[in-house]
Amino acid sequence: MHFDYVAAMLLYVTGLGIMLFHSNLIKKIFGMNIMETAVFLLFILSGYVRGGKPPIALPGQLPAAPVNPLPQALILTGLVVSVSVTAYALALVRALYQAYGTLSAPEIARRKGEFS
Repeated sequence: MHFDYVAAMLLYVTGLGIMLFHSNLIKKIFGMNIMETAVFLLFILSGYVRGGKPPIALPGQLPAAPVNPLPQALILTGLVVSVSVTAYALALVRALYQAYGTLSAPEIARRKGEFS
């Protein structure tokens, strides 16, 4: 059994549970980040080759069992997107807190109904 895939799945389910079952918006952002980490782990696992070598070819020879560099490149792009989305979400949460005085999603929805 591939325990690393199980660990990635558990990370994803943990993040999903945090997003679904907590009303605090900061905790929801943490849950989203945990889910992103699980997806990154799956990408890294997909490029793993046991005994793999860096895909650097010297003149006249090919590397034996090279690892796939594409997942690593995708992870770098994903990390940039993840940090950007997290920063934007935190800025929105800050604006919501200043407007409504709470970080609870149901409370914000209730107060928004009062102001409409």
